[in-house]
Amino acid sequence: MELNQSNPRNSGLKAAIVVLALLLMGSLAYVYKLNQDKSDVDSSLSKTMTEKEKFQAELEAKITEYDAAIADNTALKGELEEEQAKIVELLEKIKKSDGSIAELSKYKNEYVKLKREMDNLIAENNTLKEANVGLTKNLDSTTVLLSNAKTANDTLAAKNENLSKTVEKAQKLSVLNLTTLAVKQRSSGKQVDTDKATRADVLKISFTIAENQVAKTGDRLYYVQVIDSKNNVLGEKKTETFGSTYLPYSFQKTVKYENKTVQVQEDLPVKNITAGSYFVNVFDKNGELVSKNSFQLR
Repeated sequence: MELNQSNPRNSGLKAAIVVLALLLMGSLAYVYKLNQDKSDVDSSLSKTMTEKEKFQAELEAKITEYDAAIADNTALKGELEEEQAKIVELLEKIKKSDGSIAELSKYKNEYVKLKREMDNLIAENNTLKEANVGLTKNLDSTTVLLSNAKTANDTLAAKNENLSKTVEKAQKLSVLNLTTLAVKQRSSGKQVDTDKATRADVLKISFTIAENQVAKTGDRLYYVQVIDSKNNVLGEKKTETFGSTYLPYSFQKTVKYENKTVQVQEDLPVKNITAGSYFVNVFDKNGELVSKNSFQLR
């Protein structure tokens, strides 16, 4: 009879032990889940902060790149400084942000727009820098020097030197708006603009002679020189001598001047030209450089 009473008691104890074991396992699973979630959050936060630091480093590198371009001191210096200020402002925003994915995404979209403008400016700045270097080389080799030209009237020339310079300066004509346009000449006679060297067979060169009421009227002679990136002179490739120096040129143009603004245009046929930078110089009849410009063909 005593055995029959002990069996229910043992069964209850076993059941209690099973329940406690299940509760313990559940608690351990819950604690593990909490730790795992915390680890995931910490990992995500760490990754976000790393992305923020990388982004800051990229912006700082771009600011340094702008510093180098501004130091070139080209005509684009003002525009480069304005765009650099925008990058600096964006960097300050990033530093003050909480580094969330949403904020970083917003600032990266803003940076994409700024970088596109920057890339264009840097490319244009490099082109100007290369053009200036090439033009300086060219001018060094073709500089026209009219020196040691003295006459028997040295005494009179000395007395009137200041007056002569003033008159000469006032009578000097200004050559403005020098431009060059590459075109493809079709069989119909129509000319189509192009920026590809392989398609270009005519260079349309134009410039303006400004109005000058005190200048002398009459024919004015100009020498136009077009040089490719390999320092080759295009066109007629004739040479004019000034004293002990010489000037290779592409073509010469005689303009009838009557104290009014004159628009000058000339077509220069070309063949098999290559991509690169081209330099255009205009010299007057004395071999003095009066205008210069450059353009690119791809």
